[in-house]
Amino acid sequence: MRELPSGTVTFLFTDIEGSTRLLHELGEAYADALAEHRRVLRELFARHGGVEVDTQGDAFFVAFASGQDALAAAAESQAALERGPIRVRMGLHTGEPVVTEEGYVGIDVHRAARIAGVAHGGQIVLSERTRAFADDARAVTDLGRHRLKDLAEAERLFQIGHEAFPPLRSLNATNLPIQPEALIGRERELGDTLALLETARLVTLTGAGGSGKTRLALQAAAELVDHFKDGVFWVSLAAVDEPELVLPTIAATLGAKDELVDFVDEKRLLLLLDNLEQVLGCAEGLAALLGRCPNLKLLVTSRAPLRISGEQEYEIPPLPESEAVELFNQRARRAKPRFTPEPHVLDICRRLDGLPLALELAAARVRLLSPQQILERLGESLTLLTSGARDLPPRQRTLLATIEWSYELLDESEKQLFGRMGVFAGSFDLEAAGAVCDADLDVLEGLVDQSLLRRTEDDRFFMLETIRAFAVDRLRHRAESDQGYARHADYFVDLAEAADRELHRAAQRASLMAFKSNVSNLRAALSWALRHDSEVAGRLTGALAQFWFIHGGWSEGEGRADAVLAAGGLSQRIHERALFCSALLSVALQREAAQRRAEGLLRTAKETGSIWGIGRALMLLGWQAALSGDHERANDLFGECLVAARAAGDGWLSSVATHDLADVALNQGRYDEAQRLFEESVEIARSRGDDDMVARSIADLGQASLRLGHEEAAIRLFLESLRLGREISAPDVVIADLTGLSAATADTEPSLAARILGAADAALAEIGVERQPTEQTTRDEAIGTLLRHFGEERLVSELEAGAGLSTEEAVEAALALD
Repeated sequence: MRELPSGTVTFLFTDIEGSTRLLHELGEAYADALAEHRRVLRELFARHGGVEVDTQGDAFFVAFASGQDALAAAAESQAALERGPIRVRMGLHTGEPVVTEEGYVGIDVHRAARIAGVAHGGQIVLSERTRAFADDARAVTDLGRHRLKDLAEAERLFQIGHEAFPPLRSLNATNLPIQPEALIGRERELGDTLALLETARLVTLTGAGGSGKTRLALQAAAELVDHFKDGVFWVSLAAVDEPELVLPTIAATLGAKDELVDFVDEKRLLLLLDNLEQVLGCAEGLAALLGRCPNLKLLVTSRAPLRISGEQEYEIPPLPESEAVELFNQRARRAKPRFTPEPHVLDICRRLDGLPLALELAAARVRLLSPQQILERLGESLTLLTSGARDLPPRQRTLLATIEWSYELLDESEKQLFGRMGVFAGSFDLEAAGAVCDADLDVLEGLVDQSLLRRTEDDRFFMLETIRAFAVDRLRHRAESDQGYARHADYFVDLAEAADRELHRAAQRASLMAFKSNVSNLRAALSWALRHDSEVAGRLTGALAQFWFIHGGWSEGEGRADAVLAAGGLSQRIHERALFCSALLSVALQREAAQRRAEGLLRTAKETGSIWGIGRALMLLGWQAALSGDHERANDLFGECLVAARAAGDGWLSSVATHDLADVALNQGRYDEAQRLFEESVEIARSRGDDDMVARSIADLGQASLRLGHEEAAIRLFLESLRLGREISAPDVVIADLTGLSAATADTEPSLAARILGAADAALAEIGVERQPTEQTTRDEAIGTLLRHFGEERLVSELEAGAGLSTEEAVEAALALD
């Protein structure tokens, strides 16, 4: 073996995903495939200077003296293996290990191995230290902070490329955004915030806009990631302007499909609610949430406290002079790498009252102005601009004056674009900027350079809320204000309708991403349209119906649809789609009004002769009948629905109606018929590229096979659905498959069956929904068989052991059956 690299070393660990399954699939050919995989990896590792430290079974442990070489070797290796049957997970970490006669010693080796262990086949995951060696930061995806087994501190992990993989198999997850620079100063404030969160369940950081509340809160939340086993989540409320949308926004962030309080329940969670000041009317709802969820804690940033029981307010002071100077110098070096500190910087910091945002805006000007020139112009501008705003707090006047000073230094094209950008809520991409604001790329980049506009890791743009409020004010002074909001609404209704058309086709994952990325703008467009353009409001509601249903915004969507219908003024077609949205989400929520709304949709559709509406109304009424146990009526309704779907050439509804007929047959014991209908539903869904419906129908086909006594066929079907369900991130499908596999293997693999059932039960509690009747019957059968094997005490122990597994660990254990 070549001499091991020393000093700063990058470790690469690899492992084959599903090697047991591959052995069964490939048979004798597996040995050849394994040998080829080893040959390819060894050749590429050696080409990039990698030293093979160890090989165990299918796994490699390789060391590189160069982080760039390690990344290149990993990327080329994955590309070379892409067309073969073997998929390899890879993990990289850079550190300074100790080299001994026995090899490497130190935590860095352990960390690299754990990083590889949380990855998926085809995925390259790296630590923050290794990410620094990436030639193009835009080609790296931030996966957030994750706790790894046996490691005390959470690790921020990244992925090479932007391919969608299932969540990492780590101990916890968080969506805290990555911070481009370390927090400057604030040690005292950070310590105080962490201390308050030890005892208080609601801590509100208050202060003027631009005082650094969000940055401090993000740092505090990051410090606490490993203290909350169920996660730490950032909920941005900057784009939410209606108090009743706060709880739905939290639910959407957490992935809660039903009532938020039922989802959170007793989970140990920390939620960072950012920019709450414009929706303080939500205080009562947050108090109720805290009252019913004993392990939930809230960290809030706001310009004013909520004033509810148990709240601990902490006001963020300005930065001390030394920290303000350090922040200015750091931001100035980002704008002008050769910037050197000078005495005028201290005077600038004093003039700006140590407000971080004001300092950033001023520092961005060092490209063109010296600190002395900045100070002179600030002095003139602040004296002039604060004279008419004496009713505002001094620091707020200073910040607004600094923003206006920055604005006045823009050229006319930049001023025009800056004002137009005020129509956006949350982030937006370049295409939206061009379509809504006629944005020129160079002008856009100019606003980024001057810190008035910011860029996300995935090349989207956004404004800090304080700056956006100023942009909105500038927009109001322009004659094009109404036109700007109308163009914004038109663009996003077109985007929503295009995404909705593809939501149950091959592009459904891209469609879901289009909805998720733009949800703040879609909400803003809907709010504006409700006040100004009822037809656009109706179109948006109809286009968002299926997204709300899939993604979990049931209460929000129902409320918005009802508001649109109450406003009236809709064309016949748009009224029908808004009515479908209201009825669909009412059925999902099991509201008392669900039956009435579905019947209203049917009545309206029949009056207008809309086969589209008739089919969907029959589907919803069938669901209602099935949920109430009236299978005969459900069967009749689904049969009528299928006729309407075929008459309309509606492939999605045909697949759903066929699936639902099969489900009724299954519940009535007509297993052969159920099997035939499920197979037909799979065929229709596959022809459309609807992976979601394919996965669900195959899972239920497994249930039919189980009822027919075909356990081996059932296992194959559940495994097929499980792989697809994991791939498309459909947790309810994964849970159904694990439950089915438990029943199918309870006699032959009782310990495995009990553990994956325990994991399925825990995952079900996590997402806060109930099992469908068929799945509940399957679970009961599995429990009955397992009781005969273990007895009650041992079974409880096995189920608890399974509940301790992550869903991904349970899935991997189940896939080993293949």
